[in-house]
Formats: sequence, C-alpha cells, structure tokens
Amino acid sequence: MLKNPMFHRQIIMDHYENPRNKREEASYPHKHMDSDSCIDDITVYVKVREGVIEDIAFEGTGCTISMSSTSIMTELMMHKTLKEAFALLDAYDHMIGLEDFDEDLLKEAVVFQNLGRQANRIQCATLGWRGLRFVLNEVGETYVK
Repeated sequence: MLKNPMFHRQIIMDHYENPRNKREEASYPHKHMDSDSCIDDITVYVKVREGVIEDIAFEGTGCTISMSSTSIMTELMMHKTLKEAFALLDAYDHMIGLEDFDEDLLKEAVVFQNLGRQANRIQCATLGWRGLRFVLNEVGETYVK
C-alpha cells in the first residue's frame, strides 16, 4: 500500500465517517470495551459458525482512530477462519508494537502502522481488536488450539 500519509488519512476518515458493519447484533457473542482515557465505548459482535467468522459487527461511539480501526477490522475479518483471524490479530499487534509484520496480510489496517509511536493512541487503535480477540477466545476454543 502506498506510504502516503494523506492517503492513509483519507482511508481513516472514510472509515470514521462511513463505518462498515456498524450495527447492533445482540444475539451474537459480544464484548463491550471502553477506555478510561478517551471517549471510546464500543461493543464487538461476532457470529462464528463451524470455525468461520460468518458475521461481525460493532456499535458505539469513539474517536476517529478507534472507530476507523474497528471498521477496518470488521472488513478484514469477515469470512475468515478462526486460525486466519488469530493470525490477523497477531499481525496487527506486531504492527502496533512496532515489530515486523506482513503488510499484505493486514491490507488497509496498515494505515495505523505508526500509531505505536504515539502511546496515547495505542488503546484507541486496539480497542476493537482486543474485543474481537476476547470473543474469539471465548467462542473459538473448540475450533482453534
């Protein structure tokens, strides 16, 4: 992906202003996540069937970074096996931790690759991702080990 900061900003703003998969799915396993240091307050909903993420959604409010990163996450995770989803979660964690990661695997999520340099934004960028990991750990233990 282009390493153009303005292009990255456009992707972030597009996902913030037009979030994908933003809706309540109360019948799905879910995890509420919030932040002590920001306005972020979201719930991640995940429907897993036979070891595949069949649907994923989120609702809530938050800053530009938390909303856009969660929106991008839902697009990346749709129809992934749990093994693929955990690989994406791990790659994202490596990227935010300023470690080596696979840019091709993370697709649009690479727009957050420099947030690891801004300690006050790490929680915003990882809130939805941590919520998804929690749900997948709860529902996925019969599929991935």
